[in-house]
Amino acid sequence: MSRIGKLPIDIPAGVEIKLTDGNINVRGTLGTLSQSFDDSVNVKIEGKQIIVERNSESNDHRAKHGLYRSLIHNMVLGVSTGFKTVQELVGVGYRASNTGQLLDLSLGYSHHIYFLIPDEVKVETENAKGKNPLIILTSADKQLIGQVAAKIRSLRKPEPYKGKGVKFQGEVLRRKAGKTASK
Repeated sequence: MSRIGKLPIDIPAGVEIKLTDGNINVRGTLGTLSQSFDDSVNVKIEGKQIIVERNSESNDHRAKHGLYRSLIHNMVLGVSTGFKTVQELVGVGYRASNTGQLLDLSLGYSHHIYFLIPDEVKVETENAKGKNPLIILTSADKQLIGQVAAKIRSLRKPEPYKGKGVKFQGEVLRRKAGKTASK
């Protein structure tokens, strides 16, 4: 049995779960999320827990068992507590600012990059003197916030020599030594 798939999901206070055939809707204080699932798993609500069971021992059903449990667990966490991602801009002259959902990035190119953030993700920027600018993303949808953060990071990935670029806060970069003079 899947170690992740067999774990029950606790439903916190203030979260409503609706099950229809092949679809689960989760509503909480931070929003509403829905996920469809196929007939390889059965989703049941027993008291204050959600139980995900698979129908057979085939490889496909075994793989989807843990997948759907994780997706439902992330939805329950998202609508109750939410997810947060913090990114740093490392480099001289790198700046970030936002007006509503439009993110304005200055990443060392000859032009500014304007990035429109989806409405489900809230964006904040912090520019403190002497510190790297920060981009703070918050959302109830873990998949969407990860996708937006990855897209922002892809605009200027951290390079291995000086570490300049857009990186996640706390991310450890693998650094390389530069050239050495030969005699």
